Amino acid sequence: MAWFKREIKGIITTTEEKKEAPDGIWNKCPNCKKPLHYSEQVENQYVCHYCGYHLRIGSKEYFSVLFDDNQFTELFTTLHSGDPLEFTDTKKYTDRLKETKAKTGLTDAIRAAHGKMNGQELVIACMDFNFIGGSMGSVVGEKIARSIDHSIANRIPFLMISKSGGARMMEAAFSLMQMAKTSAKLALLSQAKVPYISLLTDPTTGGVTASYAMLGDINIAEPGSLIGFAGPRVIKETIKKDLPKGFQTAEFVQEHGFLDFIVDRREMKEKLASFLKMLAPVKEEKKEPEA
Repeated sequence: MAWFKREIKGIITTTEEKKEAPDGIWNKCPNCKKPLHYSEQVENQYVCHYCGYHLRIGSKEYFSVLFDDNQFTELFTTLHSGDPLEFTDTKKYTDRLKETKAKTGLTDAIRAAHGKMNGQELVIACMDFNFIGGSMGSVVGEKIARSIDHSIANRIPFLMISKSGGARMMEAAFSLMQMAKTSAKLALLSQAKVPYISLLTDPTTGGVTASYAMLGDINIAEPGSLIGFAGPRVIKETIKKDLPKGFQTAEFVQEHGFLDFIVDRREMKEKLASFLKMLAPVKEEKKEPEA
């Protein structure tokens, strides 16, 4: 029992022999602070199984949750941001793009893909917050526009998953032009009677909220998502008043009529598939010729 009573002094392990847990295996829930194992996160679709908090995820995870067997064809992969203004802040915009691409493995703040969800064809454009705060630049607007064209040409419903801090300041007016561009494309999608679902996740703010994020045939959100135009701190400092409890959460926004419903990520696929099934055009039955 020497090992239990510690009669023999400590177990000495050299630094070289110590083993560390690989990065990314464990995560801590930002809400309840409990440890979450990666396999548990995947199994629970990146929702904390202790408190139901929806962890922030990117396009890779959303595609795996929504597309059947994670099978899809990525669209418009060759688009990359330019530097039309030769912008420089603490570093050159071109250098910032290179660093972010290397760090995230993404080409920009959005990915578009075509696949099937519960057997129904669907085009999904999903934003990635890890790429310069999911900011809306020229490539984001162009990928959304081309995704809409693809949906119209093939008569396939379009799902937009927004997660953004707003317009990309490094592209200034070029970024703001994407608001009008994407809104005009969505008008064409509506004229073609192709369904458009807008999913707002945490956070959805700025020019994204002011344009395509709020123009869906249905607007839905994940629980607890931050949704708004300007941030709560900016609004509070502007109006010099305390804001209501839960201001700019998905629940607050729904209560005031800007959302159709809020859906748990674990139920998202089934809810969206049911909605698309209801919107699917009814095929006319062929009549047999009379004898």
